[in-house]
Amino acid sequence: MTEILHLQPSAIQNKIYTIRNQKVMLDFDLAKMYNVETRVLNQAVKRNSERFPEDFMFQLNEFEWLSMSSQFVTTSKRPNSALPYAFTEHGVTMLSGILRSNIAIQVNIQLVRAFIAIRQLVFNNPTDKVSELQNELKELKAYIEDVFTDYNDINEDTRMQIELINQSLAELQTSKKPQITPRKRVGFIQE
Repeated sequence: MTEILHLQPSAIQNKIYTIRNQKVMLDFDLAKMYNVETRVLNQAVKRNSERFPEDFMFQLNEFEWLSMSSQFVTTSKRPNSALPYAFTEHGVTMLSGILRSNIAIQVNIQLVRAFIAIRQLVFNNPTDKVSELQNELKELKAYIEDVFTDYNDINEDTRMQIELINQSLAELQTSKKPQITPRKRVGFIQE
């Protein structure tokens, strides 16, 4: 009985990169998952090149590889100097047709599931994030309106109090001033 290989979905998803605006996996990562050497995988692909058009598989250019290499802790993942091949979801699916082992079939099923999960994340998550941000923005607007309403209420009360104070001061200024009556002098009277 063949042993079914179980790869962690997160381990697979971490090996899916975006290159040329496409989600792809690199040949050496795929070879490791399929439990074959990278050169064996690439030889099988070359023998079946008609199954791998440009939208299924492409070779990275020097710039792409150098920018990808910076994402790895070490660039020793690729021992030879040849530039790696990138396989799109369709290319990964096509690999199952040329690698005819039970491990290849099981790995391929898991790889396709990982691509589907990423696609669902990409398509579903942004709308959730957008609606979440819209809700947060509505809450923030409501809060700000409440704060300004409270601020205006306080200002209105304060304005009324200041107006009452000014009115009282004006009344005091305009009210009758007490008449000053001459006082009798205190002291010696000189005659």
